[in-house]
Amino acid sequence: MLISEELSKELNIKKSQAESVIRLIDEGNTIPFIARYRKEATGSLDDEVLRRFDERLKYLRNLEDKKNTVLESISSQGKLTHELEKSIAEAMTLVEVDDLYRPYKPKRRTRATIAREKGLEGLADTILAQEIEVPVEEVAMDYITAEDDDIEDEKRVLSIEDAIEGAQDIIAEEISDNANFRSLIRELSFEDGKLVSQAKDSQSESVYDMYYDYSEDISKIASHRVLAINRGEKEKFLKIKISAPEEDILSYLARHVLINKGSKPTQPVYNEYTEEVIREAIADSYKRLIAPAIERELRSQLMEEAEDKSIKVFSKNLEQLLMQAPIINKVVLGWDPAFRTGCKLAVVDEYGKVLDTSLVFPTEPQNKIAEARSVVRDLIFKYDINLIAIGNGTASRESEQIVADIIKDLDVQYVIVNEAGASVYSASKLATEEFPDYNVGERSAISIARRLQDPLAELVKIDPKSIGVGQYQHDMNQKKLSESLDHVVEKSVNEVGVDVNTASVSLMEHVSGISKSIAKNIVSYREENGRFSSRKELLKVKKLGPKAYEQCAGFMKVSDSENPLDNTTVHPESYEATEKLLKTLGYSIHDVGSIRESDLDLSDAQYEELSNKLEIGEITLRDIVKELKKPGRDPREEMPQPILRKDVLTMEDLEEGMVISGTVRNVVDFGAFVDIGVHQDGLVHISQLVENRFVKHPLDIVSVGDIVDVKVLDVDVARHRIQLSMIL
Repeated sequence: MLISEELSKELNIKKSQAESVIRLIDEGNTIPFIARYRKEATGSLDDEVLRRFDERLKYLRNLEDKKNTVLESISSQGKLTHELEKSIAEAMTLVEVDDLYRPYKPKRRTRATIAREKGLEGLADTILAQEIEVPVEEVAMDYITAEDDDIEDEKRVLSIEDAIEGAQDIIAEEISDNANFRSLIRELSFEDGKLVSQAKDSQSESVYDMYYDYSEDISKIASHRVLAINRGEKEKFLKIKISAPEEDILSYLARHVLINKGSKPTQPVYNEYTEEVIREAIADSYKRLIAPAIERELRSQLMEEAEDKSIKVFSKNLEQLLMQAPIINKVVLGWDPAFRTGCKLAVVDEYGKVLDTSLVFPTEPQNKIAEARSVVRDLIFKYDINLIAIGNGTASRESEQIVADIIKDLDVQYVIVNEAGASVYSASKLATEEFPDYNVGERSAISIARRLQDPLAELVKIDPKSIGVGQYQHDMNQKKLSESLDHVVEKSVNEVGVDVNTASVSLMEHVSGISKSIAKNIVSYREENGRFSSRKELLKVKKLGPKAYEQCAGFMKVSDSENPLDNTTVHPESYEATEKLLKTLGYSIHDVGSIRESDLDLSDAQYEELSNKLEIGEITLRDIVKELKKPGRDPREEMPQPILRKDVLTMEDLEEGMVISGTVRNVVDFGAFVDIGVHQDGLVHISQLVENRFVKHPLDIVSVGDIVDVKVLDVDVARHRIQLSMIL
């Protein structure tokens, strides 16, 4: 198998593209760098396709390594045939290779192994040949150990029954080891089998009661139900099993193991002496050896597919959350609500610098509302605060009512901010290093304010699994989940870029080519030598060599560099071509930012001509022109702004049929949760997203951070449930 050919087929790309991407990856280039700066070589493959490519490349290389190991092992046993070698070479999955290797794989001591040690392989072969014309018992007599034979006790065959059972054990294992049988049984079990769940104790109450007597086709079951059922099993509320089409499977095995002696395939005639013995071996093989293994495989496959789907949803939600529009040029008061311990306040300026902190007790049990009102209004006037960011945790609703009353006559608005992970961050080593002079509560308030100003810069400091935009994330393969979420963070950071003079270590360590240690060295260099004056100066940073510079330079912006291109996504390797382009258009490098957009509206013919003249790829040239039109543009500007509020809405205020604006907070397989400002997100079920149209997944319609209009369908105050519809 040629890996480049397989990848080009799987991803529907040209073989030359696949070969280029493999070469670029092997040269140590990162996916963000390849996606943005090697479009000529890849044919403009985007980040998502490249990550799938990288993942499949690793899998296929592991597959090739496994094949080589298996071929070497079988060859060393002297059992490698041309047909087997061909089958292994053509196998496309690790499971297929395992199936083919099973008969030759060194086994622990099995019942069949013991039977072979007793010399019963000949009897098994005779039975399988199905040519004897006497009862099997008569043939088996020849395998009984004579009393005077000098044989170890464990290798003695004591009776006819012992001999036949041993032969059946050998037959059962041979059937179990047959790769074709395994493959078809796996397929039959998946297509026609069911996942069945039952209560361990039907009297116990749990959130899994709908699964106390439940079954669903394996081929159709939704991923979120697989995850829920598995969690119910893990928490010891449910018993799970795979119900396979056993009769069909046994019938299939019989047709392929038993030899038809008759003339009609539809009316088979089997050897009357061996048929029953073989049928017993077939049943034993399936029930004892094959079925348990296939059940484990299918459970694992279902879980893996459910994980992959949920990780995909989680990743998409996280990306939308990270790419939320920043609130710029606003002084923000962060409000971390609480009851007994008081509400922590932090004022940050438009650049995220902490100006002041305070602690007020307007909620139960102290109820010092007047004092809190005085403190907050003083802070508003002193620092000219524009916005108040209120965390959505405990006492958030009470805090919102107090804030709304404090600002009702002021030109100040508030926003409810998802504070998931803020408490984890505020108690972390990173937060202690970043804000050594503030306590945990103050750090939490600072984080809430800053994540409104620049969600990306603040949220990268928090473990993505703690941000709260997934489902069943704690039940998944944590390594796979972390890798996927890290890729999302990396993609988002590189898509936006970072200001090398203000970015934190947490932000910079996700930049292409930059490790955590290099990010720390950049900050140390900045502290020792002052602000970076150019991108080239990055080469003076310890451990940041030419390769790392090549990978990171285009994503690291220097806002006040003498060269305006240092504050764009134009890579230094293209500076010379860019200057020639500007000269051709009648501009110089110092005109960047003030070039008439009409002068950059080039025709296809002009692009082709300039590409040849400047000796630069046309795709790269188009990217350069796009950047020159809006140098330093933040892609998040196109995302919806958060909803700013001045008044309070409660669940009791909601009425059926009311239409209200809200923010999508989370998207799951069965719908979307929307924050409509009442401290209880409402659910828009997948059936209520659009009218007269089948929706495969809610992510096809909405994303985290979207501002949507919803209609109230039902409000259950007692159970804190709100049903919404986007069909207005």
